[in-house]
Formats: sequence, C-alpha cells, structure tokens
Amino acid sequence: MRAVLCSEFGPLEGLQVVELDDPKLRSGHVRLKVLASGVNYVDGLLAQGRYQIKPPLPFVPGMEVVGEVVEVATDVSASLVGSRVLANLGFGGYATQAVAHADRLIEIPDAMTTGQAASFLQSYLTGWFAFVNRLGVDPARPAANADKWLLVLGAGGGVGLAAVDIGVALGYKVIAAASSAEKRELALARGALHALDVSSGDNEVKERAKELSGGGIDVLYDPVGGSLGEVCLRALGEDGNYLVIGFVGGIPKLPANQVLLRNRRVTGVDWGAWAMRNPEANNAMLRDILSFIEGGRLSPVEPTAYPLSKAAVALADLEARRVAGKVVLLPD
Repeated sequence: MRAVLCSEFGPLEGLQVVELDDPKLRSGHVRLKVLASGVNYVDGLLAQGRYQIKPPLPFVPGMEVVGEVVEVATDVSASLVGSRVLANLGFGGYATQAVAHADRLIEIPDAMTTGQAASFLQSYLTGWFAFVNRLGVDPARPAANADKWLLVLGAGGGVGLAAVDIGVALGYKVIAAASSAEKRELALARGALHALDVSSGDNEVKERAKELSGGGIDVLYDPVGGSLGEVCLRALGEDGNYLVIGFVGGIPKLPANQVLLRNRRVTGVDWGAWAMRNPEANNAMLRDILSFIEGGRLSPVEPTAYPLSKAAVALADLEARRVAGKVVLLPD
C-alpha cells in the first residue's frame, strides 16, 4: 500500500509517500480500501512533534477515514464487504489501505458525501462536547437559547465552522469571526447572522460583537487563542462563558480580573482525552450528531480535496489558514 510516513519529528516537508506492506488483518477487524482521509490541524502538530502526545516513530498520520470494506476476518460477518464506512483509527489514515475493528465502524448516512463523512468527526465531536457536555446545553430545547449570542472565533476553519453549525442548531444567535471573505461566506451559509473580519483588529471584533449582541455575548467559542481570545473575553456579558478549545494563535494570557468582572466563567474543552476515557459515551454523542445530520439540522461542509501525495502541502495550507473549511486526502 501507499502511505504518508513520518520518520522523524520536524518540518512537514519531511513527510514522505512510501510503499509499505499491507497491514495485517487481525481477529475482529476488517480491511478498508481508503476512499478519503480526513486532515486535521492536530495531524500537523503530531508530525512536527509539537503536540502533547508524541507517537512512536515512524508512524502514519491520520485519525479518520472513509473506506470500502474489502476483506473481513474469519470472525466478522461477510455482509460488511462492500459497505462504505467511517473509521476512527487514531493513526494510520493517510494511506490507501487501513485495518479497523469491526465493532468501531460507523455507518454513514446516505445524506453524507464521502468527503463530508471523512472530515466531520473531530470538529463536530469537539463542538458537541463543548456545548452539550461542558456547557450543559440541552439539544432538545433550542428555544431556550433563542435570546443568547454566541461568538465563534476562527469561524472559517473546520473546528470553528462546525461550532457555527452546531450553535445554530442549538438555537444560538451566532456571530462568526474569520480572516477572509470566503471563510465568512461559509459561516453565513451555515446560519451565522453576522460575520466579522478579524483583520480589522482584535478590539474592533470585540466592540462589534458587544454592539451586535446588545451589550455582551453569552458564549465565546475560541479555537484560536492568542491576543484575539484575550481581547474577546471582554466581549462576554453577565455570566458569560469562555469555551477554551485550542491555541492555533498562541496561548492567551487571560486577565483574572476580567474573569471576575460580570461573573464570567472559563471552561476548558478537551474532547480527545475525554473520548479516550469514555468511549461508550463518545459513541452515544456521535449517534446524536448523526441523527441531527440525517434530520437536516446539521450540515457539515464539503471539504477541499488534495491528493495523498500532497499531504505535506495540505497540512501546511491548513496550518497557515490558507484553506477554508475542512480538508481531505484522496488516493492518487
């Protein structure tokens, strides 16, 4: 099989597409012909050795794939052969083949394209975990949030765009902040009421968010961090909640006095670690998300596609925020 191999931590240019032995088919597993591999920001961090988890070298990046089942172990039902499924692998997704446990395959709704299915998992599970598990929002009662304002930073990237989509589905009035016209249009197409240009300056984003929300937002969803996150903390109104998702712009220095003022709250969101400790609860959460997609209440964006041989380029474009929405790799 062909695969993207990370032999040592370092610049993304060091990733190589190589020929590897086909993975062995173990008991309880199936072999997938990979149709699309989801590309996530964290994949690039892992390859560069910049993430808190450092996998043993060498390794093949890629957490999520959509594939066709082409072979099953003797203890797995042959009826799975030919199925189009989603698999969360952990590692090994940037390849033309993958082996996954049959019990962990996810049936893909007919409403989802292969690209959507390969690229929604991390972003939507992070967002759902943030709002439902950490913030305590009831998905069955969107009307309860009808008067609440949500500001999403990095709204044109995969994680932020998913938060816009989920926020709208949960009843929030959404303000999206993004760096390009294309990204802002994507957010508006997902139901955001307003889209702010972050190039206008951190303070301008904060002030516009306060103005549009009538004095202060209720929730800040921040996968960006940096100075923008620090400044936009001040846009929160009474009892407002700052959801800390990530730090692509650097770790913000949050002033404690601004947390104290107006009884603001800061909530950490670490979906990945929680999911590893709570696989059954995570699967239940995924079923809820899929039911929203099947019912038309959520609509993951169609991703930008790169060939497998351009994996390093795809990761670099994602890291530099040159691409709107999500990214997948396709076999070439």
